[in-house]
Amino acid sequence: MAIGYLQIQVRTAQNAIPLDGASVQVLDDEGSTLYRLPTDVSGETPIVPLQTLDRSLSQNPDYFGTPYISYGVIVEAEGFESLSFTGIPIFDGETATLPVTLVPLQEGQQPRQVMENVSFGPPAVAMTAPRNQVGSSADARVLRQVVIPNPITVHLGAPNSTASNVAVSFSDYVTNVASSEIYPTWPTAALKANIYAIMTFALNRVYTEWYRSRGYDFDITNNTAYDQYYVPGRPIYDSIIRAVEEVFGEYVRRQGQNAPYFTSFCNGTTATCQGLSQWGTVTLANQGYSPLQILRYYYPNDIEIAETNIVTNAISSYPGTPLRLGSQGLDVQTIQSYLERIRRNYPAIPAITDPSGTYGESTRDAVTKFQNIFNLTADGIVGKSTWYKLSSIYTSVTRLSELDSEGTSLGIGTVPPNVVLRQGSSGQNVVTLQYLLNVISRYYSDVPAPTQDGIFGSGTRQSVIAFQQTMGLVADGIVGAQTWQSLYDIYLGIGENVPMPGPETSSITYTVQAGDSLWLIAERYGTTVNAIKQENGLTSDILQIGQVLRIPVSQSPYVEYTVRAGDTLWELSRRYGTTVEAIMQANGLTGTGLQIGQVLRIPVG
Repeated sequence: MAIGYLQIQVRTAQNAIPLDGASVQVLDDEGSTLYRLPTDVSGETPIVPLQTLDRSLSQNPDYFGTPYISYGVIVEAEGFESLSFTGIPIFDGETATLPVTLVPLQEGQQPRQVMENVSFGPPAVAMTAPRNQVGSSADARVLRQVVIPNPITVHLGAPNSTASNVAVSFSDYVTNVASSEIYPTWPTAALKANIYAIMTFALNRVYTEWYRSRGYDFDITNNTAYDQYYVPGRPIYDSIIRAVEEVFGEYVRRQGQNAPYFTSFCNGTTATCQGLSQWGTVTLANQGYSPLQILRYYYPNDIEIAETNIVTNAISSYPGTPLRLGSQGLDVQTIQSYLERIRRNYPAIPAITDPSGTYGESTRDAVTKFQNIFNLTADGIVGKSTWYKLSSIYTSVTRLSELDSEGTSLGIGTVPPNVVLRQGSSGQNVVTLQYLLNVISRYYSDVPAPTQDGIFGSGTRQSVIAFQQTMGLVADGIVGAQTWQSLYDIYLGIGENVPMPGPETSSITYTVQAGDSLWLIAERYGTTVNAIKQENGLTSDILQIGQVLRIPVSQSPYVEYTVRAGDTLWELSRRYGTTVEAIMQANGLTGTGLQIGQVLRIPVG
């Protein structure tokens, strides 16, 4: 018997919060428990070995049996809905990672006696259904540039079905699709050729606005008759993860053209097509073909590999060259600030003690642990994949903090408003609705986050309908008493059950001056109004000049600040009670010029 490996990662809120102490059982195909495993502070179990079949079977197109052994997993965590999984494929010599996203219980809800089961079928390469992928490498309606959609919106069904949409980071999408389409035991050149085809196919759908130009609210479907196979929550494999890292952001195009080529494909055995044969890539790779040579075998000879560094919703663009031990400058400072913030939620990441902007050994160690936690090659080098994963996780954890602060300022209570809202409504109750949907969207991937503008437009209506469908309510887009109650039950359940990581704090003393308010002081020291009130036993927001307050601050001697239009070092030093020289020294600055979007460490205390 051959051996494969399995690790389970248990998290919530789009990877922003790892669930420590979750209980995980690994089961054989008869339901007997093989392992009982706890998760650690990063939400991970140990990697465990499991018996499977010889890898040669999954490399043979003439073998029509199942070339792996499947296992089951049960995941339970206090305060969350439990999940069970069946049909998890384990391959010889491969490590499978099962990403488990748990949903918090609603207020007053008890765990279900019968837990939801997620079953994974075989990869698409083993399916016999025909594929009818239709597309174009050029279209009258196209984007100006080839961009990486982050996230990409996937419709979980045929285009005209009422299935849900989910928003997925592009790298996670490509890794999932590759793990859902082909076998991870294939030669590296075959894996990369298929990943180029998968990535380019998706970029083509986005570039030509194939679905959006037809009135749909998604970029691509997961229906193999039309597009490619995306399976929410499917296990992913180390060999595929590494291959995606190495080619991320690259795509196939014809020489002299900008558009991503329409890289249609099929398995090449039970289903044939004019595009790439998935099984054929294995034969060619075994004959020594490179990924580009394989692609040119199936597509025109003048295709080439191009690259795009344009990623939508990225806080800052990849600098173009990897960051490593010895690197210096603003880009290093940026990833250091990302890591320090992410570390609050993932305390297994070691603290960075290097000077700001200097990539020393502690920065390398923090990067390496981050890579290990988020399924990247743990080499301590910040390449493109690591850069954008850092950006994505940083955005996720900081967005949760922002939403927490917004909820405090909105004063969300425990009783829903006694009002009916529909498209065309506006005002404070719509602001509350949009806020609740934004919070819930962090935990339910099929509920899109509406813009928080106080206007009930089409985007808010789509979000309401998606929420109602998810909760089994009448999906009419109208927010009446039942929808309000469901929104509040879920929101309050999140507050009760989700462990919200925060910074390790101490306190400093501050003497109130003329013009001060709790909000201004909280902004200055990177804390919240509620935290200051709780620290000082205040029951109102009224302050008196000369009053001495204890201000809770991170044990780090710095707060992080993102430069905005009009900021100057002098103005920031006044705002935070420090000096221009102290800010320059903390950030390794040699001049007083600032850039919008630049992340600064501001000394406090």
